[in-house]
Amino acid sequence: METNRRAVRTLVSKLSSVSEQTRIEALCELRLMSKQDPQTRPVITESGAIPYLAETLYSSSHPSQENATATLLNLSITEKESIMSTRGVLDALSHIISHHSSTSAAAAVQSASATIHSLLSSVDDYRTVVGSKREIVYALVDILRCHRSSPPRTVKDALKALFAIALHPLNRATMVQFGVVPALFSLIVNDGRVGIVEDATAVIAQVAGCEESVEAFRKVSGVGVLADLLDLNTGSSMRTRENAVSALLNLVRCGGDAVAGDVRDAVAFGALDGIADVRDKGSVKGQSKAMELMRVMLGGGDRNVVLNSGSSFGSSVMNDDSGTSF
Repeated sequence: METNRRAVRTLVSKLSSVSEQTRIEALCELRLMSKQDPQTRPVITESGAIPYLAETLYSSSHPSQENATATLLNLSITEKESIMSTRGVLDALSHIISHHSSTSAAAAVQSASATIHSLLSSVDDYRTVVGSKREIVYALVDILRCHRSSPPRTVKDALKALFAIALHPLNRATMVQFGVVPALFSLIVNDGRVGIVEDATAVIAQVAGCEESVEAFRKVSGVGVLADLLDLNTGSSMRTRENAVSALLNLVRCGGDAVAGDVRDAVAFGALDGIADVRDKGSVKGQSKAMELMRVMLGGGDRNVVLNSGSSFGSSVMNDDSGTSF
């Protein structure tokens, strides 16, 4: 271990070299070490690498960007507190993501988005901090808006980061303000890949849990799109259908009787069978939500209980692979 410690310190010292090639070689080594040997991650952190890695994200060198963001992603698996407490790291990640269509390397944008998701995967307080970084939220939404020119893996990592941000209820209004609702529905309608649609509907289900989403959904006919996803004839996956159920239920909870009427009209043709399928064959959470939604749609006696069941919205379904090393 002492040998590794000395090696890490030597590599970190090279990050301040005047030679770009020396810095890139050191970054490559740190990236590999942080990926292959988890025990080196705290050593890399303790050796003062994180400020250098953050500074490197402003470099115009794509190899430097790629290796620095990948190293931060690897460190984020176990060194979340150290990253979040280092001044300037979130701003540096924001810089990479914000320039996704210009000066940032595609691989760096992907790793930066994945790092945001990883940092938020288990610590609620961090979601408040990142959500207050409006540049990050806007940039992640912009990746979705430019999905035709963004690599699929980058889109998926942006979706996962937005999902994690949306888990904090107060962040949802900001996301709606930055246009996440039309960006998400455009992604669903125009992309169509199963994994993308599943992750996009997971974010939609979370964002639906705020009052600001009601008008935003109405402008893009979001309720109708979700109803189409629930129609068994469209062949949507169970995960997508569960997310659609969760989204409609959250929307009804926020919008009250008027939204409940819109949802009832939208699901009348085909979607009720999809809701019933989730109720019968979905996950435990999915079944519970489907039963609540069906009571609302059928005008059952428990409707008022459903509409006022509290402010803690149940989570939608998204795969979590935040432990992936690059």
